[in-house]
Amino acid sequence: MEEAKLDSKSKSIPNENLRFGERALSAGGAAFISAVIVNPLDVVKTRLQAQAAGVPYEGSCRLGCFDSNSTLVHDLRSSSSPGMCRITGSASVCSDHQYKGTLDVFYKIIRQEGFSRLWRGTNASLALAVPTVGIYMPCYDYFRNRMEGFTTEKSPTLTPYVPLVAGIIARSLACISCYPVELAKTRMQAFKGTQRDVKLPGVWKTLVDVINPVKGSSNGQNYRMLWTGLGAQLARDVPFSAICWSILEHTRRSIFSFMGEEPRAGSIIGANFTAGFVAGGVAAAVTCPLDVAKTRRQIEKNRDRAMTMTTRQTLAEIWRDGGMRGMFSGAGARVGRAGPSVAIVVSFYEVVKYGLHNFHQQ
Repeated sequence: MEEAKLDSKSKSIPNENLRFGERALSAGGAAFISAVIVNPLDVVKTRLQAQAAGVPYEGSCRLGCFDSNSTLVHDLRSSSSPGMCRITGSASVCSDHQYKGTLDVFYKIIRQEGFSRLWRGTNASLALAVPTVGIYMPCYDYFRNRMEGFTTEKSPTLTPYVPLVAGIIARSLACISCYPVELAKTRMQAFKGTQRDVKLPGVWKTLVDVINPVKGSSNGQNYRMLWTGLGAQLARDVPFSAICWSILEHTRRSIFSFMGEEPRAGSIIGANFTAGFVAGGVAAAVTCPLDVAKTRRQIEKNRDRAMTMTTRQTLAEIWRDGGMRGMFSGAGARVGRAGPSVAIVVSFYEVVKYGLHNFHQQ
């Protein structure tokens, strides 16, 4: 009986004869498509979270202080230094033009900045998503297959936990490898341009500004700023991957079992898309407070705060400033982005693997 179950699992997810490079190519293509499609929701989510952190958008909340030499904000929470303001969390200081929700952000970005600004940071998203997913998905496959083979033989009771552990390891490797680009993407999406026709800084210029915020002030220590918020990123991505893969593997195997037929391209796409959509949405909702903390860490401009602030302190600050609403800022956009994103990536990746598998068989 156990052998039959294992046989059905291996048939549902063909892996034989596929090299790491082929898996990475499949994952990279999936990431490219997903990044382009869901980028507008990523921009909306980041804007809502940045507004909750006190980023002063023009015609929005009158919180924080502008730096005349920068589009960013210095210290959004400190009142001890000249020229810096503290978040009040009070609605009385906000105008009627602040972002009120996901659809309102869409409307105001299109009206005030132009339709193309919904794809702000897409180049960073692609530069991030293709290598990240190219590392993430093949590594997940590798660790899952290895650990499933070991636990099935040595300790079958641990096999259900394999997707959780494999997802954590693979996501951690991918996250650490490509983190500076993630930092650039968040900053590019969080801050709006003041004029429609002015070209905004790209990935490279954004990273240079992170390292060298004041011209001529660069030193070796400033390069540590490229890893600002890495702890918050891992604190979000590790549980996200654990939850996502635990739900996804169980769901898609249940769907394949229900279909009761040899998997074909259509059934592979359908099962993986459905499982990915559900798993991505649930994982995104559960980890939303950690995503808010990650965004707040990444948009922090004050070097001393950025280097000393911890994820735990950031979460406590978010709770103090905005309560439960603050903890789930941009939750709708995040869930709306994560569900389709995971569904697209996983279904595309698996169907390309299926095609390559058949090619090798022939």
